[in-house]
Amino acid sequence: MPPYLTTLADGAVLLHMYVQPKASKSRIVGLYDGCLKLAVAAPPVDGKANEEVVRFLSRLLGIPGRNIALHSGAQSKRKKIRIEAACDDVLDKIEKILASVSS
Repeated sequence: MPPYLTTLADGAVLLHMYVQPKASKSRIVGLYDGCLKLAVAAPPVDGKANEEVVRFLSRLLGIPGRNIALHSGAQSKRKKIRIEAACDDVLDKIEKILASVSS
């Protein structure tokens, strides 16, 4: 299991992320210090960047937004995102994206 992904006892997945707000566009950048690095276009004001993280991951992973929630790190660049989905599915999708980013 990669360091940026943890499976919880209830079957949910915890995604460890490093979020860079105010980017030119929202995208997966790669890995950073054991975390999945995500650049988001939204500013870090009034929770807009956190909302964009959930929306972006929902679109990217094909998982409804109601199944993705900020677990910790609301005021930090380092965040833990709880995803209600099978770990293998989430891991497969993220690995494909990382392969295309590093190519």
